Amino acid sequence: KDRPFVAVNCAALPEGLLETELFGHERGSFTGAVAQKKGKFELAHRGTLLLDEVSEMPLSLQAKILRALQEGEIDRVGGIKPVAVDVRVIATSNRDLVEEVRRGRFREDLFFRLNVIPLHIPPLRERKEDIPLLASYFLERYADLNGKAVKDLAPETLDLLMDYSWPGNVRELENVIHRAVLLAKGEVLEPKDLVIEEGLSPRAPHPVRPGTSLKEMERWLILETLKKVGGNRTKAAQLLGVSVRTIRNKLKEYRISGKDLAA
Repeated sequence: KDRPFVAVNCAALPEGLLETELFGHERGSFTGAVAQKKGKFELAHRGTLLLDEVSEMPLSLQAKILRALQEGEIDRVGGIKPVAVDVRVIATSNRDLVEEVRRGRFREDLFFRLNVIPLHIPPLRERKEDIPLLASYFLERYADLNGKAVKDLAPETLDLLMDYSWPGNVRELENVIHRAVLLAKGEVLEPKDLVIEEGLSPRAPHPVRPGTSLKEMERWLILETLKKVGGNRTKAAQLLGVSVRTIRNKLKEYRISGKDLAA
C-alpha cells in the first residue's frame, strides 16, 4: 500500500498525447517539449499502473505496451536509451476483448499477456443490490464537493433508480446522482431531481410500479404529456386520445397547475 498507484484513461487522450503520457518524453523531442517528462510507467515504478479502457488504445501503442510488459523497459518519446521499469499492470475494459481480438481491433499477444487473472464485473442491472450503496456514496461525495445540503434519497427516488436498467453502468449512475445533487433544492433527493436519458434504454424509469393507483398513473401520464408538448392542451388531448374538455377537467380534478408543469 506504500507503493505508487498510477491510473490513466486510455480513451480520454488522443494517440500522440497518450504515448507521451504513458512513456514520457525527452526535452526537445517535439515542439513544446521544453523539459524531460516521466511517463506513467516510470511514475508507477515498483507499484501499480491502471490502464482504464485499454481496448480504446490504438494498435500502434498496444505493441509498445506489450514490449514494456515483456521486456520490463520503455522508450521515452525522443529518447535514445531504454528505461527499466518494474510495474504491475491492471487493465480494464467495458468491451469484450475476445471479440475485439477476433475483429482485429486488439492485439492477441497483448490480450494473453494481460489476461493472467481475469475479473468479470457483472453490469449494474445484474447486481441491483449495489445501487443503494453506490447512490448514497455518490450523493455524499458530490454534495460535499459542491457545497450542497443534500443528505438522503427519498424512497421514491431509490425506487426509480432500482427500476432502471443502467445501460451505462456505474458511470451513468454516478452522473445521474451528480446532476441530481446539483438540481436538488432541499436536503432530500426527490424523483423530480433525476434526469435520466430515457432514450438509451427501453426500461427507462417511471413512477408506475405495482401498488400505484390508477389515479396516480393517470395524473402522471397527463402531466408528463403536457410537459412534452409545452403545456399545449390541444396537442396533449390528441396524444392521449381524449377531448380538450377532458384534459381541462382532469387538470382541475388532480389540481395540476403551471407550477407542476415547470417542475
